[in-house]
Amino acid sequence: MANQPAVIVLGAGIVGVSIALQLQLRGRQTLLLDRQGPGEGTSFGNAGLIQREAVMPHPFPRALAQMMSYARNRSTEAYYRGTMLPRLAIPFMQYWYNSQEERHRVIARHYAALIAHCLDDHLALAGLAGVTNLFRAGGWLQVHTHAESLDHALLEAAYKAEHFGVTYDALDTAQVAQMEATLRPGLAGGIHWTQPLAVTDPYALTRAYLNYFTQLGGEFRTGNAEKVQKEQAGWRVQSAHGPIEAAELVIALGAWSPDITRALGFHPPLFVKRGYHMHYRQPATPLCHPVLDADQGYVLAPMQRGIRLTTGAEFADRDAPRSAIPLTRAEAQARQLLPSLGERLDPEAWLGSRPCTPDMLPIIGPAPGQKGLWYAFGHCHQGLTLGPTAGRLLAEMMEGETPFTDPEPYRVERFM
Repeated sequence: MANQPAVIVLGAGIVGVSIALQLQLRGRQTLLLDRQGPGEGTSFGNAGLIQREAVMPHPFPRALAQMMSYARNRSTEAYYRGTMLPRLAIPFMQYWYNSQEERHRVIARHYAALIAHCLDDHLALAGLAGVTNLFRAGGWLQVHTHAESLDHALLEAAYKAEHFGVTYDALDTAQVAQMEATLRPGLAGGIHWTQPLAVTDPYALTRAYLNYFTQLGGEFRTGNAEKVQKEQAGWRVQSAHGPIEAAELVIALGAWSPDITRALGFHPPLFVKRGYHMHYRQPATPLCHPVLDADQGYVLAPMQRGIRLTTGAEFADRDAPRSAIPLTRAEAQARQLLPSLGERLDPEAWLGSRPCTPDMLPIIGPAPGQKGLWYAFGHCHQGLTLGPTAGRLLAEMMEGETPFTDPEPYRVERFM
């Protein structure tokens, strides 16, 4: 290596790559380390949306009817392995508590303080990396079969518009059909979220940010961080290729972060939402926008490879064998919504694990009492959306700059 790194970043998903790039842009010699290639983990699989409208994190259901529906374990939106319930009891109770309306609205203000910057931060990095062509304007559609759920969603949309500057168009049955003629007729209506950007290849976007990072002099290495230890002058990471030392260390390993942090005395209460995706051939009349079936909980997103179907959440052990159930359920519903959906294009479904916190906010900031150690994980469904923004916030904190927003709500200490 030509230069001794000032910072080591563990984790080359969209969050870790963004952190490394933001640091390198500030002149900090940075080494990025991951056991996989950049963007090949959880960041590889998502609906490909930069979700400016996602200012209110998804709450735990509190209505009895909805909770009973999930308890029957037959929904497309959520599927759980029974063996996980004892381990999920405490995080779910905390998640349920934080989903009470007033508490959830406070959390939304903190969440929105990050989400409000996601478009500008992505466009800034993509512009530097020369890949704004991977973004497609036009937003995305949220469609509803049932009028009751549409009415509820429109109330929430109006709240987002009033308090967080979110823009949208309410659509009736005919307007949905006009925007997406391939969807089955007779839907109750929908919402067109107009601000978000669609990413036609999320993996290519992460790779482009990584390539620009290396052009600036940063280094990426493939290797497993087998052990982390504090040294007098900083931090040492034992990797498969030998020890690496730097003054500062960032842990941005997503759902795998606790594997490292536990040995350092931090036991974050992360739980995992696993998700699957599969690509399908575009129909003769193509789908033009990403579409969320709000009553069933899956997304159909047109991408370079074809239409990507993303499933609902699976609550299972992070490393458990894959299940066919989430994709089977989602595909059955998707073929009802989009009858012309083509054949499968992938040999098997992709599977990833999203790291979630009980208060729905990411963990971003310094490790208390451990000089030079920083954490950035727990972004749940919004890793792609928030990668550059989380990276900028952490880089500003590490550089002693005035952060663009108060970092207090994301502090590590709230879970210690």
